[in-house]
Amino acid sequence: MTYEDVLYRVEDGIAVITLNRPDKLNAWRAEMDRDVRAAMKAAGSDEAVRVIVLTGAGRGFCAGADMNNLQSLAGSGGGAPRPRPAVPEPFDASASEDFKRQYSWFPSVPRPIIAAINGPCAGLGLIMSLYADMRFASDKAVFTTAFARRGLIAEHGVSWLLPRLVGMAHACDLLYSARTVRAPEALAMGLVSRVIPEDQFMPEVMAYARMLATEVSPRSMREMKREMWHAQFQTLAQAIDEANGDMAGSFTSADFKEGVAHFVEKRKPQFTGR
Repeated sequence: MTYEDVLYRVEDGIAVITLNRPDKLNAWRAEMDRDVRAAMKAAGSDEAVRVIVLTGAGRGFCAGADMNNLQSLAGSGGGAPRPRPAVPEPFDASASEDFKRQYSWFPSVPRPIIAAINGPCAGLGLIMSLYADMRFASDKAVFTTAFARRGLIAEHGVSWLLPRLVGMAHACDLLYSARTVRAPEALAMGLVSRVIPEDQFMPEVMAYARMLATEVSPRSMREMKREMWHAQFQTLAQAIDEANGDMAGSFTSADFKEGVAHFVEKRKPQFTGR
């Protein structure tokens, strides 16, 4: 497929999806939404892909929604309410209803997603990073929710995501103030899990992704991702029951057999994801 707003490549079992509007700090628009979904679909259905890295071209990750679109909305103020845009078809029709909304579909992608935040990350760009499984940041990255400074609200599930990641008080601070947060503070509050010097950023991100792609079971990662996102809506007892139900399948999987064999034989694993 030809992409307009993203770059897509696969290397060493890693699909790298790069938001590619560097002159606009990779501001999000409909074409980018379409391309990211398509690239994630390609990565999720490619057996050679075991990990996905989402990053931005140039000096930014994503500056949020394209301001041209916001200006158009602001200029149409008053009168009848604008109709809501059509919601795309679910990324995965069999997924939980929670993962079928316009921006909540990342958990239904059957691969781990690492948001590699190389620079400014704001508004909708921040929300997309929160739906990833992990967030690694360059030490030059900065973050802002932005919404309160545009007269907007806690959009697209950020009111659910942020408190779970950073706690209620930090979430209220970030949303109410829309202040700029630099990478060290983002790490301290749990917004990101790792901060890496800018000159080493993508090599270290790719080294971590390569470790996941070569040293652990793709089947384990796939099942664990599903279990952990589902657990956000479950009681402890329900999470235990679901895991117990999954355990029987893991014992009969090819990856379990390989996991035991490579350990006993003291060699590198050759997992198949089956």
